[in-house]
Amino acid sequence: MSEAPLSETVADADLTDMLRGAMPLCGTLGIVGVSATPDRVEVAMDVTHDVSTSGGLVHGGAVMAIADSAGAVVAAMNLPAGATGTSTIESKTNFLGGASTGMIRAVATPLHVGSTTIVVETEIRSDDRLIAKVTQTQAVLRQRA
Repeated sequence: MSEAPLSETVADADLTDMLRGAMPLCGTLGIVGVSATPDRVEVAMDVTHDVSTSGGLVHGGAVMAIADSAGAVVAAMNLPAGATGTSTIESKTNFLGGASTGMIRAVATPLHVGSTTIVVETEIRSDDRLIAKVTQTQAVLRQRA
């Protein structure tokens, strides 16, 4: 009998379904939803061979993908009335460390919620170690007349 992946032990099934339905890449990478409120969204991903570099560390692109996914959800939860969606228009990542085993978690919080943009800060951790910090700007999308 095989054990469940680490990320699945913390997953919220409904949030994971919503996340993967809205962003199929989350399913491809194994990203799961942990918790979501307008003030804080947490997602997780197991560090596996499929998301690693030749050196065995989680790939920077996978780190950016988990951060962008968490940021998109927190931005969507903060959309103003009349908005139809959100889209990342800028993202800045500081890589501070690496992870080669276990699970990484991304926690996104809104820094600014406006009528045209939402700015999000996301911390990515492996255990308690901060491995990346991302600041992104999400455009607020509206129906075109």
